[in-house]
Amino acid sequence: MAPSPPPATKPASSRSENPAPSSSKKEETSDPKSTSKFEQPLSTDELDKLLSREASAFQRDVEVDRILKAFKLNPYDVLGLDPTCTAADIKKRYSLLTTHKVIHPDKATHPRATDAFDLLKKAEADLMEQTKRDELDAVMLEARAQTLKANSLPAGISDTDSRVLALVPSFKEQIRTRARDILIDEEVRRRKAIKMNLANEGLEARRKEEEAATKKRKAEEDARWEEPGSTC
Repeated sequence: MAPSPPPATKPASSRSENPAPSSSKKEETSDPKSTSKFEQPLSTDELDKLLSREASAFQRDVEVDRILKAFKLNPYDVLGLDPTCTAADIKKRYSLLTTHKVIHPDKATHPRATDAFDLLKKAEADLMEQTKRDELDAVMLEARAQTLKANSLPAGISDTDSRVLALVPSFKEQIRTRARDILIDEEVRRRKAIKMNLANEGLEARRKEEEAATKKRKAEEDARWEEPGSTC
């Protein structure tokens, strides 16, 4: 009797054509931690915080640029203060700008924050030195007087007078412009005086050197005359 043929078997490929989903893959896609936070929409609070940080950084950069562009000979301009400010106002303003992450080089991201910090430090020091502030205030008063005269306004007029408030450019802006011109003129004269002094000092030094050389030659000539057998 012939042996019966072996039972037919399904091809191995029929099971691999439609593989069942892996349980580990399901777990991976369902795990909320697998999705990056940045792929999810920001909540309102998160968006507010982000915008606040960006706005603060932008405002710091704007303030650094303002200081760098300020007129360096006028500490009031550098600090952004009015000449009527008190010593307490100066200290408060300086503190707000330098110690509260606005301009401090260790906190600000602006590449020239250090330069702005140095300008603020010098401006605060100049205004806190009474002699220098008195000199600056005298310039501001002169600028105010010139501005009033240029606009045909009386010297004793109040800053709140309607005629003053109607000025274009503003009264304060005109004073700042004239103060700038006065300070520039004074700085030019100061530098010229320094150059003149240096030149005079150089001339005096050369004169003394020539006198010393003349005395030395005369002494040598006298010594030769006194030598025995000298025919000079």
